[in-house]
Amino acid sequence: MNQPQKINVWDPLVRLFHWTLVGAFIVAFLTEDEWMTLHSYAGYIIAGLLLFRIVWGLIGPRYARFSDFVKSPSNVIAYLKDLTKFRAQRYIGHNPAGGAMIVALLLSLIATTVTGLLAYGSIGSGPLVDLFTAQTSYGSEWLEEIHEFFANFTLLLVVVHLGGVLFESLFHNENLIRAMFTGIKRA
Repeated sequence: MNQPQKINVWDPLVRLFHWTLVGAFIVAFLTEDEWMTLHSYAGYIIAGLLLFRIVWGLIGPRYARFSDFVKSPSNVIAYLKDLTKFRAQRYIGHNPAGGAMIVALLLSLIATTVTGLLAYGSIGSGPLVDLFTAQTSYGSEWLEEIHEFFANFTLLLVVVHLGGVLFESLFHNENLIRAMFTGIKRA
């Protein structure tokens, strides 16, 4: 019997980044008003992960690089149109819509992290406290609102991402969630 060929797609660092980010985001989201110290540490972990992913997106292996999966808006739209007609091409790495989602998630998480650091600094805490001239809550309320908006927007993107992963898994008959744990897909 013929066994399907398999290929290593996502390297261990991408997988570790992904699942650590999932855990840190869940912790940060669930602790947002109750346990500020834990919330802040989860945010710092997310910030470090984002810095790592940006660097790894430039120098990492093929399927980790932005150049492999970031496509033009016209390619993303064409892929989505093909998907609605159930004739979308299968990709070994991320498809154009998946690549666009990664960019959207990274940008939203960066906005969430930066506004969180600024909001925390505006109340006299965290590494950006020196940006504010005195321990005053000036700006903290609107910074907190912006931070909360991006956290909720990120959650919305996560839900859409999960829907896309499930749809693609069914459409192309492969378990993408397992592949993100093992790094292996069929060739």
